[in-house]
Amino acid sequence: MSSLSTLSSVCLEQGCWFKGERKIRVVADKRVKRPSSMSFRVSGNSAEKDIRIGLLGASGYTGAEIVRLLANHPHFGVTLMTADRKAGQSMDSVFPHLRAQKLPRLISVKDADFSTVDAVFCCLPHGTTQEIIKGLPTALKIVDLSADFRLRDISEYEEWYGQPHKAVELQKEVVYGLTELLRDDIRKARLVANPGCYPTSVQLPLVPLLKANLIKHENIIIDAKSGVSGAGRGAKEANLYSEIAEGISSYGVTRHRHVPEIEQGLSDVTQSKVTVSFTPHLMPMIRGMQSTIYVEMAPGVRTEDLHQQLKSSYEDEEFVKVLEEGVVPRTHNVRGSNYCFMNVFPDRIPGRAIIISVIDNLVKGASGQALQNLNIMLGLPETTGLLHQPLFP
Repeated sequence: MSSLSTLSSVCLEQGCWFKGERKIRVVADKRVKRPSSMSFRVSGNSAEKDIRIGLLGASGYTGAEIVRLLANHPHFGVTLMTADRKAGQSMDSVFPHLRAQKLPRLISVKDADFSTVDAVFCCLPHGTTQEIIKGLPTALKIVDLSADFRLRDISEYEEWYGQPHKAVELQKEVVYGLTELLRDDIRKARLVANPGCYPTSVQLPLVPLLKANLIKHENIIIDAKSGVSGAGRGAKEANLYSEIAEGISSYGVTRHRHVPEIEQGLSDVTQSKVTVSFTPHLMPMIRGMQSTIYVEMAPGVRTEDLHQQLKSSYEDEEFVKVLEEGVVPRTHNVRGSNYCFMNVFPDRIPGRAIIISVIDNLVKGASGQALQNLNIMLGLPETTGLLHQPLFP
């Protein structure tokens, strides 16, 4: 039996949880309503955390980032970790910066006992996730950080990823996890497809503006830049120091796999097909992402209107900050955090505006948003374990 069914009761009205002999008071998140059936395991005076987390693909950057974030989470504890090529090794031998944590040894996916966990973060490579998730117990809450479930259209997935979808029936129940815009759906989900890094940085500013009909659907141009960690930890010639340092390189020109994900989200809002011009660039930095977006405003709309719409859309959001007019967002100012900073500027060309959005590609663009989503799925305040401030300098 899952430990979630044996946990102690939740005191919603007083904003507290009962755990063993202690009553723990928490600050309620008004946007996250804890399900009445959600409860937490009684562990008495044990230091054991309440909710047991399985982490698939722990040897990659997003897996390591989840482990780092969960070190400060009061309820999620990692009890199962897989990494097929590193099976048998300790996590600190793969990522020495995580040495201070008490973590289970890495094992192969085929040796994992998923009856011992309550929820799973899946950080496996694209194309390998569908069959594995299809075989997991249906009682588990799952957040998948790969691209395998992001596209609803199965034929579109095959076109962009070069292989047929292997879990078509499961795709029908997937919820796309752009937290600030879809948290009501996420709250009820069993399986969430965590958004890609570029789509997160692009959709957060564009969706409210399209929804309010303040910008045109046509001629949206996205010039995006990412740190090298976005390419993963695998050894690749293109990612060697001498190939990356002191230069900028464009990649995936006209065919980057995040294009259909971006267009899917924008088309959902407009209820019509939106096509964007998107070009990503690899920057000589480890982490960070900036999307500079060029848009045409609707007739009579000013950049001040765009700014005000974004301010009102995100005024109650912890992790999305619209900066004061004239302040330019910088990737340095969100490094290591779950924040997205954005702003709007007038273009020299009449009727056009420039939007700049920055995130940490490994946190808000991946593992941080995944944790934000699982918090919601399990009835916790979505900021739990995520309120550490950006690292600067």
